[in-house]
Amino acid sequence: MVRFIVNIFSNRSFKLKTSDGQCSRLRRLRNGLPQGSSLAPLLFNIYISDIPSTRSCQYGYANDLALLHTNKSWEELEKTLSADKCTVADYLSAWKLKLSVTKTTSTAFYLDNKETKRQLAVNFRGKTLPYNPNPTHLGVKLDRLLNYKQHVEVYVRKSMHATISCSALLARHGVK
Repeated sequence: MVRFIVNIFSNRSFKLKTSDGQCSRLRRLRNGLPQGSSLAPLLFNIYISDIPSTRSCQYGYANDLALLHTNKSWEELEKTLSADKCTVADYLSAWKLKLSVTKTTSTAFYLDNKETKRQLAVNFRGKTLPYNPNPTHLGVKLDRLLNYKQHVEVYVRKSMHATISCSALLARHGVK
């Protein structure tokens, strides 16, 4: 099995092609997993299986990782998430993995309407992470109440569009 996996991921190469048709020279891939491979998420999870524990719960699938922490104190919440963020980033760095800072945001889920304007301030290496009140995680659009209303609305609009398109197509071919 190990030999099979090694064969799949060895001797891979690529060329870059620009929009005007020019190609780079052939380059060899020395690391990484092929995107779209059904084994890639499993192998990545094995690779990071020794990720250190944090006070926050860790939820991950392949290369997406979310940290979740609950606390009644905003200050304690921000302090814990900031510390856990550094722990995870240090681990990734030690294994030559890069944290995508541009994709990393913080958000808060809560029911207290008095706090609707409050933004979570999670710090990472001297900077506050961008706050995103409606992040998308693993394709699911989240909101502060976790009622998935925006996510469902998108799919309702898509399904209505598909129904209208399908009806128009069928009508064009004389099907009622």
